[in-house]
Amino acid sequence: MTTGLSTRVGSVELKSPVMTAAGTAGFGLELAGYGDLAELGAVVTKSLAPFAWDGNPAPRLATMDEHLVNSVGLAGPGVEAWRRDDAPRLQAAGATVVVSIWGRRSEDYAAAAAALAGEPIVAIEVNASCPNVEDRSQMFAHSATATAELVEAARAGHHPVWVKLSPNTPDLIDIAASAVAAGAEALVLVNTLLALVMDVEHRRPALGAGGGGLSGAGLGPVALRAVYDCRSALPTTPIVGVGGIARGRDAVAMLMAGANAVQVGTASLADPRAPWRVQRGLVHWMRRHGVANVSDLVGAGHD
Repeated sequence: MTTGLSTRVGSVELKSPVMTAAGTAGFGLELAGYGDLAELGAVVTKSLAPFAWDGNPAPRLATMDEHLVNSVGLAGPGVEAWRRDDAPRLQAAGATVVVSIWGRRSEDYAAAAAALAGEPIVAIEVNASCPNVEDRSQMFAHSATATAELVEAARAGHHPVWVKLSPNTPDLIDIAASAVAAGAEALVLVNTLLALVMDVEHRRPALGAGGGGLSGAGLGPVALRAVYDCRSALPTTPIVGVGGIARGRDAVAMLMAGANAVQVGTASLADPRAPWRVQRGLVHWMRRHGVANVSDLVGAGHD
């Protein structure tokens, strides 16, 4: 039985629905020693700003049982350094590339996107879940207006715009609708949950910046709910599901919830081969269940 893995995310056609997730696979060839990057749907870079940024103070990672909490703080070399050092190598490796961008204000997103205008990438992923410098208690993705402004700014790159949203708001559907109205081709659901780990021996938070974002297995049901609800509310909007995907059946569940494609994130930190393992697991599940094409799974949980 031939298994059809190709899928579409808006105007972007992918050979597979399995991608890496921003922040977990580096900026370029970090995972290339573990599998053929060209086999994946896309490599999604760690978020890039129009400036270099050192990120948050160490320690940046902490665990609690099976959960990971990170406070890396969007550290990165900046868009221009990525274009010079990493983009050519990704292209030579045959990878399909999505670039995640971030900034402190909408003008930073516009600058990052404009700098990518000539790059052979298939989409820009707007990381709308970083703190707004005008009010650190807020995230761009907690405001429909702010999220729409970022999407509009990112269109300066003349690439399809995907927007990565936060699960930390009860207004997710309204914010998602605002992003789509502003020109986002796809929603990426979801980013991390606000979290904190205590160092009980030293009586203080375990991370250098205090709190962080929870990812891993515990995020899976949260991401599924976000994808399911947004697919119900916005039935024609392409969705990329991310959160808690470590096995082929996790990808199947996310597709059934309404995702057109998925991203493998935290699982790659424990096993850099995870994206390819998830892809093989998806194929195995489809063959066992007589499913010929990924498109037959997308939204099946709503039937």
